[in-house]
Amino acid sequence: MYVSFDEIAFEARVWVYQANRDLTAAEVSTITQTLKAAVEGWAAHGEPLLASAKIFLNRFVVVAVDEAQASPSGCSIDKSTHWLREIGAQMGIDFFDRSVAYLDQSGHVQTIAISQAKAAVLEERILPETTVFDNLVATKAQWMSRWKVRAEDTWLKRFFVKQRV
Repeated sequence: MYVSFDEIAFEARVWVYQANRDLTAAEVSTITQTLKAAVEGWAAHGEPLLASAKIFLNRFVVVAVDEAQASPSGCSIDKSTHWLREIGAQMGIDFFDRSVAYLDQSGHVQTIAISQAKAAVLEERILPETTVFDNLVATKAQWMSRWKVRAEDTWLKRFFVKQRV
């Protein structure tokens, strides 16, 4: 059963899928409608799942399920990843991008390969106060409080040079 992302419980389990590029308005519309239909019929062992899916910043798909209503099974979780693989294959989008995503100074989402993170810090493309995305959040509450985090509060902190007094 589909429910709006705003209405899903704070304790709902979430999965964040990062696209390898910005999505166009037409793609956002198509993906939103496709996922809404998929989530509407999503079930685990015959039990309907109370769930949602929403696209943020034209780059991230967040799928959420309220486990208090019914818990997703391994097969139902696999089904949700299948949706994103299928949509991605049809539209030329990789929703399983594992690069570092951050907001540049103009507020636009940028990505760099993990292997290039140190260079990005040294070149000051990523500063201590730069917003980076933690796509490993597990609940909607975590998504709301720490999906967007300062670079200095992440594993990137090891690359920032300490100021000497």
